[in-house]
Amino acid sequence: MSDYGRLATFTAGGKTRFGLITDGGAVDLSAHDGGRWQDLQDVVRAGDLRRAVDAAAGRTPDFGLDDICYQIPLQAPQKIICVGVNYPDRNEEYKDNKAAPANPSLFVRFPGSFTGHDRPLVRPQESEQLDYEGELALVIGKAGRRIAETDALSHVAAVTLCNEGTLRDWVRHAKFNVTQGKNFDASGAMGPWIVPFVDEAQIADIGLTTRVNGEVRQQDRTGRMIFSFRKLINYISTFTTLAPGDIIVTGTPTGAGARLDPPVWLKPGDEITVEAEGIGLLRNGVVAEDM
Repeated sequence: MSDYGRLATFTAGGKTRFGLITDGGAVDLSAHDGGRWQDLQDVVRAGDLRRAVDAAAGRTPDFGLDDICYQIPLQAPQKIICVGVNYPDRNEEYKDNKAAPANPSLFVRFPGSFTGHDRPLVRPQESEQLDYEGELALVIGKAGRRIAETDALSHVAAVTLCNEGTLRDWVRHAKFNVTQGKNFDASGAMGPWIVPFVDEAQIADIGLTTRVNGEVRQQDRTGRMIFSFRKLINYISTFTTLAPGDIIVTGTPTGAGARLDPPVWLKPGDEITVEAEGIGLLRNGVVAEDM
């Protein structure tokens, strides 16, 4: 488990709160320090993640872990930019005999398309082809445009986990986009928390594993990514100004259900976990949307 601190957004006692998650419970930072921060996104904007961890260290938890309900860590990021085909084996899945492209493939998601840890992904009425994609995500902490690769990681505030759930038939509804299949409400998950970023060694080559009902489906290491964290920040910031609280979802390894023969889709009752060394474990079930 992370030694850097785990900061989460959660509901408890009928209110949305944020604070430090410890093995013994949750320290509610929204109730301390005279309201210094409004929410976890405010902590990121202020550059105060380390300060928030230190403020909660040693305090008696305000809530037990069984008394909280996790939300996505940052409730209203300005941008969530996702990267496609960023591991070598994923590129080979296309079987088009083409080398990896010179630039990353990108698309956007909306905050409402994600739910929190230990909350179910929702399979919508319109499709049964709900699939999983385990990924590591970067939280931007310092604004920047045309950020040089050498400076890129100085703009990262934290890291988190993502299950970038996808409705596979809906990503092929048109000739030129995947937006629909990537943005059904609560079809993906993020969390459980954000872990403050310390240095490149923290994320340079960590194992990323996705399991469905305990079976390993995806497994790779971030050191094998086609486009490094530095390159992604450099490239994305060329066309848009990255702002504090923005999230870059960095790509998934091979092994999604769509690539099995025959394809295997998520169904109600399934459990998916996404785990990364030093970051934690994101767990979600699946439910069918109420008719």
